[in-house]
Amino acid sequence: MVSRRVVLGGGLASLGLAGCGGQAPVARRGGDVYLPQAQMGPSGLDAVIDISHGVIVSDFNAVRRSGILAVIHKATEGGDWVDPSYAVRRQQAEQAGLLWGAYHFGTRQYSGAQQAQSFLSVVRPTPSTLIALDIEANDANPRNTMTLAQAEAFVTVVQQATGRFPVLYTHPNWANGQKHGRRGLTLGGPIVPGSLLAQCDLWLADYREQPDLPWAWADRGWKLWQYAGNQTESDVAYGSHSRAVAGITHCDRNLFAGDVAGLYRFWNARMRS
Repeated sequence: MVSRRVVLGGGLASLGLAGCGGQAPVARRGGDVYLPQAQMGPSGLDAVIDISHGVIVSDFNAVRRSGILAVIHKATEGGDWVDPSYAVRRQQAEQAGLLWGAYHFGTRQYSGAQQAQSFLSVVRPTPSTLIALDIEANDANPRNTMTLAQAEAFVTVVQQATGRFPVLYTHPNWANGQKHGRRGLTLGGPIVPGSLLAQCDLWLADYREQPDLPWAWADRGWKLWQYAGNQTESDVAYGSHSRAVAGITHCDRNLFAGDVAGLYRFWNARMRS
């Protein structure tokens, strides 16, 4: 996932985003923020975070008491790297009553099919495990950026193995095939409407006040919107209007396009097509 945060003047608070309704915590004990339920605003439900091994987790129960309902955790990268925190945190999070998801960071080093097989062997998804593919420019190693063809092969293997499409995490410009950075990296072409990747539900990464929809999802919209990254309790995204998440050092914040009941239906769907 992206490791940077961009906070624009006015920020999301000016839009009345989920969790920004001015509701104060009902209690604070030991640093935990207690809310009666996850709050929803006109732009969606602010109840999903994503993390990886670089995040220190002290208490998933505190995360849940902060109003968070779902956690998406990095599971694998490429075809030979496994997040060392994934397995133990899955058990801890599910015991705390949190919905669980897993994402794979795609690279070019291995074929898309090999990466999918590695991902599935680690995650061992159940019908209630959200599975996602992260495709973006690999800034740390640009030549190791996943291509459009590899992403399609990954999705094909996952769909054949599980009967459902993974959620696709991407940025608007990247999905549209535009160049990224000084090296002019691209996905290798745009994701077009009606294509295999366009059948995946969209997890959109865009830190602007209103996100741009990639061309392929113009008529469907996003299911998840990562609106801020690396939020900490001392640096809450978009100021006091967005609540902090206790029990962890930092996290990326995501809105779900729906309400609480819709989130549970979406997460537990056996088929997404």
